[in-house]
Amino acid sequence: MENERYRRGIEALRRVNEEGITNLIQSMDAVAPDLARYVIEFAYGDIYTRPGLHTKQRELCIVAALTALGNREDQLRDHIQAALNVGCTRQELVETILMMAVYAGFPVAIKGMQIAREMLPHE
Repeated sequence: MENERYRRGIEALRRVNEEGITNLIQSMDAVAPDLARYVIEFAYGDIYTRPGLHTKQRELCIVAALTALGNREDQLRDHIQAALNVGCTRQELVETILMMAVYAGFPVAIKGMQIAREMLPHE
């Protein structure tokens, strides 16, 4: 059941991380396919596509939030990749994660940085 919200959400996801769509849908398909649809419609179709922030800014916000939560490694990997896909630099991502040490604590910042180390190009 595709609607305008779903279409906007899928388009937003395709622009930032096509592989993320597949991961999201496949991870929910056998158990709760509606949950993937809710994420696509609400998170991406309604919120992610709002005016006011550029895509790079949105991805840095998401990386910060997922780092601060500390237990969202798969989603953090997806959004670090999305951030790279939309032009965020290694330094922007490292600084975003580093800021989380101040506001969310060193353990989550360290874990976020370990994940970033796996994914970021080395200079």
